[in-house]
Amino acid sequence: MHADIRCCRAHDRPVYTFSDTCPECGESTGNSAPAPFDPNDPYGEYRRKLKRRARE
Repeated sequence: MHADIRCCRAHDRPVYTFSDTCPECGESTGNSAPAPFDPNDPYGEYRRKLKRRARE
């Protein structure tokens, strides 16, 4: 299921909406989903090492 939930980060706390503009301030909203995985991430190797250490 795909939701078109958008987020305005111009406030202290994010405001979630389905609209392209924020209902409170009128600023444009962005995608609320996190960025996708990038295999060319220069810091990915270090992040994975930290996760492995945390599990031990």
